[in-house]
Amino acid sequence: MLATILTVLLLINALMLIAVIVLQAGKSAGLSGAITGGAEQLFGRQKARGIDGLLHNLTRILAVTFMLLAMAVAYLGK
Repeated sequence: MLATILTVLLLINALMLIAVIVLQAGKSAGLSGAITGGAEQLFGRQKARGIDGLLHNLTRILAVTFMLLAMAVAYLGK
């Protein structure tokens, strides 16, 4: 019973992790990075406090939770 609950939580966590990773912007923003290079340096510090910072922290939390749940399911599955 506990293994089933943890497996369902692991599946939900995996789907959330995929969604958060897909929502993040790439390191190279394509042509916008080449055209507006000066603006990126000016507003770059505020970017960490916005949605990008939130998604980055959420990715860390979900990744750690995923690893812990995967280890728990593997342990209980024996």
